Amino acid sequence: MAPFTLAHLSDPHLAPLPRPRLIELAGKRALGYVNWTRNRHKYQRREVLDALVADVKAQAPDHIAVTGDLVNLALEAEFAPARAWLDGVGPPDRVTAIPGNHDAYVRNTYHRFGETFAPYLADDDGRIGFPGVRRRGPLALISLSTAVPTLPLMATGTLGRDQLAALERVLDRLATEDVFRVLLVHHPLKSRARQKRMTDSAELLALLKRHGVELILHGHDHIHSTMWFEGPNGNIPAIGVPSASALAHGHTPAAAYNLFRIEKDNAGWRCEQTVRSLGAGFQIGQIKHVRLI
Repeated sequence: MAPFTLAHLSDPHLAPLPRPRLIELAGKRALGYVNWTRNRHKYQRREVLDALVADVKAQAPDHIAVTGDLVNLALEAEFAPARAWLDGVGPPDRVTAIPGNHDAYVRNTYHRFGETFAPYLADDDGRIGFPGVRRRGPLALISLSTAVPTLPLMATGTLGRDQLAALERVLDRLATEDVFRVLLVHHPLKSRARQKRMTDSAELLALLKRHGVELILHGHDHIHSTMWFEGPNGNIPAIGVPSASALAHGHTPAAAYNLFRIEKDNAGWRCEQTVRSLGAGFQIGQIKHVRLI
């Protein structure tokens, strides 16, 4: 079987932000809008995102995973441009997208991500829900959603008991198959910041300790991250990636994405990670290559 290449990018935070109506700027959105106009618009840049996506396409991966935060304040006017952008990344059979906390920023547009990006969420049976499973080559891509509306100044995520129970059933079923299981989730399984954590990560970690997957991909923290978590047959790598549209600022790195080259290795699997990041002159280049499994 030929190697399979999976590209992973996250947190595009698509710019520019449409001008909100006054009625939309209440509660959490008001704070988010002030943050965008004073700070975030300076380093979440569309030209950075365009350069990164062009480089992804030049690498010709077999599939692309986008782990959330396509929009910023979940304004009604943000979703159509975000769908047009995702259509430009690739067709739904070549791209999988899941929501992040910014895609579910407030309750009145909580449903819009699922409606707008349905073809990129649907599992192999056409069902839209979480967990979802998409088979691509030797991979089983397992999509989760931690995207829930939260109070101002909070960016937590939650899976919930129903999604965790369904995930256990999915992993039970996949355990009988020779597939490379990739878990897609927006929030990291461990976070140093209480206001950005996954609230039920302990339950997810306990489930993975029993059932295992081969690889976990996430975004949210806007940094390069490699963590290892206990599985039934060894440690599981969990890889985070910076925002796909970010200029380097403060302690936050410039935009980057990861490529994973996955292939059978005797009775097991081999997985190699290549990091490609924004450099001078909006050029994207390789900065790291490592074998994970």
